[in-house]
Amino acid sequence: MQRKRWIGKSGSSETPTNRDTRRSFLKLSAAALTAPLVPWARDSGAVEWITAPQPIFPPSPPTRPWMEELPTAIVPVARVDALNPAPTVDANVLGGEIGRAPHQRFDELITKLGAPELYELRAVENPEWITHPDLPKQKVWAYRGGNPDATVPATLFAHYGTPVLCRIRNELPQDHVGFGSPEISTHLHNLHSPSESDGFPGDFYSINKAGLTLDKTGPRQGKGSFNDHFYPNIYAGYDQLQNGIGDFREALGTLFYHDHTLDFTAPNVYRGLVGFYLLFDHLDSGNEHDPNPEALRLPSHPYDYPLAFGDRRFTPLPEGQLFFDEFHVEGVLGDKIVVNGKIEPVLRVARRKYRLRLLNSGTSRFYEFYLVDSRDSPQRFTYIANDGNLLPAPLRDQTRVRLGVAERGDIVVDFSQYAIGTELYLTNRLRQDSTRGPRGVKAPGTRVMKLIVDRDPPEPDVSQVPDQLRPLPDLPTPEELARLPVRRFEFNRKNGLWKIDGQVVDVEKPRVVVKQGEAQVWELVSEAGGWYHPIHIHFEEGRILSKTVDEVEVPIPPHERGRKDVFVLEQTMSIKILLHFRDFKGKYVMHCHNVIHEDHAMMLRWDIEDDESA
Repeated sequence: MQRKRWIGKSGSSETPTNRDTRRSFLKLSAAALTAPLVPWARDSGAVEWITAPQPIFPPSPPTRPWMEELPTAIVPVARVDALNPAPTVDANVLGGEIGRAPHQRFDELITKLGAPELYELRAVENPEWITHPDLPKQKVWAYRGGNPDATVPATLFAHYGTPVLCRIRNELPQDHVGFGSPEISTHLHNLHSPSESDGFPGDFYSINKAGLTLDKTGPRQGKGSFNDHFYPNIYAGYDQLQNGIGDFREALGTLFYHDHTLDFTAPNVYRGLVGFYLLFDHLDSGNEHDPNPEALRLPSHPYDYPLAFGDRRFTPLPEGQLFFDEFHVEGVLGDKIVVNGKIEPVLRVARRKYRLRLLNSGTSRFYEFYLVDSRDSPQRFTYIANDGNLLPAPLRDQTRVRLGVAERGDIVVDFSQYAIGTELYLTNRLRQDSTRGPRGVKAPGTRVMKLIVDRDPPEPDVSQVPDQLRPLPDLPTPEELARLPVRRFEFNRKNGLWKIDGQVVDVEKPRVVVKQGEAQVWELVSEAGGWYHPIHIHFEEGRILSKTVDEVEVPIPPHERGRKDVFVLEQTMSIKILLHFRDFKGKYVMHCHNVIHEDHAMMLRWDIEDDESA
């Protein structure tokens, strides 16, 4: 089983043979709930023990607002002309690749769609990152592309109908001491991708370690320094429609990728292993000047701006280092909010429309964002996409966006209505003082980012938000829905561990097997405990059919009536979702995206198999 890293008082790392299983780690984590001694795990790796029934997390040092500026435009990761060694359909284990499964349908898809665009990302440690000038330099982990001018987080631009082959190298320090573990398995959330490129949690790797679900029969026993991810960039429904591309109504736009290493997703993401993958097509083309009459002509780069929000906590000064307690099953709620890696930054904008892609990239905190003026009066904007999916029609004159962990919301703000010199603020009004979940909205909230309107654009703004965006696929009739299989999953906490249907995760065995091409209704249920669970189902988007609270059906909010990949269970709630399983096979997971819960171990494996084997 996977070796766990245990941190001692001296800051050294050891691997006790009698603690060499995942079960031992989970038992220790559960015991921490009632133990009188709890760890304060500093980034240095040292542990101090505090006598208390619960962990004591001192507040972060105070920081002055608006001390750092974000770049006025992002710089995406550049493509590369070639990869060395050249990519192969089967894993190139002799060349240093991990023991992954062969790329599904590779030759078929590139024959129809053309050769893939090539990218290379490196997971690296940066010990010099400035999160805020009032804090010492931080040791963070990040994905980096080949071009040094690429902005943080690393962002890729891709297009439907053009495959991508992305090589992801693990260059993290293998002698790392402190929270987190220097293996990676990168999940592109929620691309319609073959399972060997999905970033399955058990497929983690480094030059020293191979994940439980990798092929370990080769000369390197599954270990390696890189993994080649094949992203076909086809719509779901490729086989069903037989049109060479799939159903354009199934398109995604705002995707993100993050580490998904088994048991260490939360600390590794907390350290910074997050990036954006923006996917365009003939409708959402990424070109507001597009002459195609079908193009929506939404605000485009450099006025298309992704923003990743994550909560963090820091130790007291003079140390002032990033803090995380990975042993505690309730996690750590940060009291500082980073935006693209910076605390309380400033973004200067032109007097025109912007598309802001908001991502909750954190571990436990929820947000309800308001754009306000200097008097905290809410400003209006247009809500166009949820979880990366364009809505059928824009929601105009909105004032708030609520985001559970891993949810996304795209909004269009028209800054032309403001005079040059106007200062606006993105404010979080959702109160939350524990990792259980939010407890209500209260104004004025916390300002997390300042926007300054400081210039006129160099050319007229031709972007628009039309009244129709992307149509939705037709739902089955009530009679057809009644004939679909229904699976029920209960998310709960027992014996100090997070479980699905009373079981912890086993990535080596599927709990659910579905037939390729079929549709099912999955019911997600939380019956007690007061915890919020943002549930993520890999591979395909789902449609919410119903929501009930205390067995009473409640309306589905307008922004959730499209396609989604994160479904927030609020305390005593049940959500029924329509899912399809098309085009690819293999292993995937469903889990709570409060990634503390995932690591401790609210996740299950489910597989897609051929009709005859399912």
